[in-house]
Amino acid sequence: MTVATHAPAYASPVDHVAYGEYGPGRLHLSPGWDRPIYPFQDRVTADGSSGFRAEPGRYHLYVAWVCPFAQRAAIVRNLKGLRDVVSLSYVDDERDGRGWAFRERRGPDPVNGFTLLEQAYDATEKGYGGHISVPVLWDRRTGRIVSNNFPDITIDLATAFEEWADTSVDLYPAALRPEIDLLNGWIHHDLNTGVTRVARAATGADREQERRRVVSALERLDRRLADRRFLTGDTVTEADVRLWVTLIRFDADHNRDHLISERRLADFGHLWAYARDLYQRPAFRDTVEDLPADWDAPHGRDR
Repeated sequence: MTVATHAPAYASPVDHVAYGEYGPGRLHLSPGWDRPIYPFQDRVTADGSSGFRAEPGRYHLYVAWVCPFAQRAAIVRNLKGLRDVVSLSYVDDERDGRGWAFRERRGPDPVNGFTLLEQAYDATEKGYGGHISVPVLWDRRTGRIVSNNFPDITIDLATAFEEWADTSVDLYPAALRPEIDLLNGWIHHDLNTGVTRVARAATGADREQERRRVVSALERLDRRLADRRFLTGDTVTEADVRLWVTLIRFDADHNRDHLISERRLADFGHLWAYARDLYQRPAFRDTVEDLPADWDAPHGRDR
């Protein structure tokens, strides 16, 4: 007896002529827009008090290789040992006006068989017309998005699944949360999103202001790392994950052709060694493709 098999469902190729560029009509940034860019903000909790109890096999992450905010979720999942607890799949690297899609390069949607990530949003809110972002945390039980609010997703992965996680890794220790939150706030503004504001600045004066802000943040972080291995001390925390995804892209992407600084990441000695220290850990390395060989050079941070 022959068992019928179904070919994976994929979106049609990227077509900017037919569908346009992603953004117009989707990414609302005007002052009059009264809805968050990341509107699905439910939380997963260990006790289920949020309505979404942490359970193995219940949740799925949709992420993208090219998105640093999605990469954070993949790293935290790896660090906490949740590969068999929270499943994960990748959307295609490229998008047109339809937003993120599933294509052969990164594989199909293994949970719902969607061809466009828009379908997950529409299943959660019929007729949804806002930003289609990754990461997305999907709930198999209710058939809807729990959250597309990237700061919450990594915190929940780091804290809510302790029953099945690697408890030797504490990315958000209670005693350090005020410090981590403070770090996350200014790193997000001055660096994580600062690098994109340089590229999108409307005037030369605006660009110079944003450029100086980014360089100042790099210098501040380099000084901070002179006498500690990681941002808050001797162990990796949420703050390190959030910083690293920008550092890994700095030379090849954000600072290409010296858009931001004449200095490369390697010219910030402590930051450069710190970035390599994290990269050489499988939880970080496994979320990156095709880095130059110098990322494998000894970092000396263990001293």
